[in-house]
Amino acid sequence: MRAHMIASCTVESTNMSTNANHQHATHPDEHERAVALSRAAKASFIGNFIEWFDYASYGYLAVIIGRVFFPESESGLQTLSAFAVFAMSFILRPVGAVVWGAWGDRWGRRWALSWSILIMSGSTFLIGILPGFAAIGWWAAILLLLLRMVQGFSASGEYAGAGTFLAEYAPASKRGMYTSLVPASTATGLLAGSLMVSGMLVVMDDAAMQSWGWRIPFLLAGPLGLIGRYIRVHLEDSPVYQAMVEELPSEPKSSNWAEPLRLLAYNHLGDVLITFGVSCLNAVAFYMLLSYMPTYVHEELGFSQDTATMATSIMLTVYIAAIFFMGHLSDSFGRRKMLIAACVAFIVLTVPLFYVMTHAAGMLWVVIACQIVFALILTANDGTLATFLAESFPTNVRYSGFALSFNGANALLGGTTPLIVTWLIKVTGVTLVPAFYLTAVAIIAMIAIVKSRVIHGSELTEAVGEGASDE
Repeated sequence: MRAHMIASCTVESTNMSTNANHQHATHPDEHERAVALSRAAKASFIGNFIEWFDYASYGYLAVIIGRVFFPESESGLQTLSAFAVFAMSFILRPVGAVVWGAWGDRWGRRWALSWSILIMSGSTFLIGILPGFAAIGWWAAILLLLLRMVQGFSASGEYAGAGTFLAEYAPASKRGMYTSLVPASTATGLLAGSLMVSGMLVVMDDAAMQSWGWRIPFLLAGPLGLIGRYIRVHLEDSPVYQAMVEELPSEPKSSNWAEPLRLLAYNHLGDVLITFGVSCLNAVAFYMLLSYMPTYVHEELGFSQDTATMATSIMLTVYIAAIFFMGHLSDSFGRRKMLIAACVAFIVLTVPLFYVMTHAAGMLWVVIACQIVFALILTANDGTLATFLAESFPTNVRYSGFALSFNGANALLGGTTPLIVTWLIKVTGVTLVPAFYLTAVAIIAMIAIVKSRVIHGSELTEAVGEGASDE
């Protein structure tokens, strides 16, 4: 009996020791995963920050940029021309989506992201040193357009790559919250651009802004891009992607870099069309509310430019504060429910909110209150969309599917939104045109979401429709 007790104690002691050693051995692995996730988050954040800092600066400085590059046009056409260049920069987005998506699926997320940020920040920096119309005539506008198109090409791999990268790194139960860092970084870039432009408008006169002040935000992209490139080069690719690569045949990767596109076209075309439809609402709402809105408040509602920019800065602050909470809610309730709720809110509230703003009679607090409501509705969509798109495609075509649907929507509807609504207001004289436009797009997105089927909370290792249940 005593011998049996001693043996039992010995076995139990051995098991406890083994468990302790196992826990000690696995703890560093958990720590390493946490560190890797933190690095992935930083790498995903900085590229989108630079991209949207540039877009914010361009949008908020559109009037001044119009004077610098299109001085022979009358005032309204100067702004319209600046927004036309803004829209034209999106022409290469679908091309960039195809190229960066294929490269990201074939050679890795990290590889694609490290190059996209370098090209994007480089072209943005060159805009900052570009001579104006007074120096080189219409060549200034042509070069501005070319640089914006290069920036659009490289940026097309940025949001999709960061969303895919972070979704694959994040634990399934918290994927929505972690991936919401991607839209949060875009809004932070917009907010930083808004605050910088607001500060510049306060401390600089019109002559200084038009002469050299407008260049400062674009010049900052140079050093920021080099920092982002350094961070990304020193990352490992996502565990999900590495696991997929290990299962692939051993032929050289360069033998068929377009294979992800072929698989996407043959096996997932329906998913691309649906996710394109879902992305349309994000494309229009994001650019209308967070990029075009300062121009609308200034030119259509009659507020000063710095006041309009300040109001949008408040909206952006609310957006950033709420975006992670919406990502968390998508983890709890599912992506489709959150996206449908956002569509319903846009359909029901967009026209009334714009109507209230246009009849605010100079009451700034009313305009700000309406913009805050818009920010909350938008975060329900944006805090969910990146995760939704990542979960809509299997690993071998995830980057390509995400990039093509997201950038296709942004090229067709997002980048053209400021131009379209500015032109429609000019033609019709109706200041509620943006509201009608946004409501129509929300209806289209609602139809697409209803037809979607996305895996919620899967490990992102199975093909869509296998191994997990919807919502």
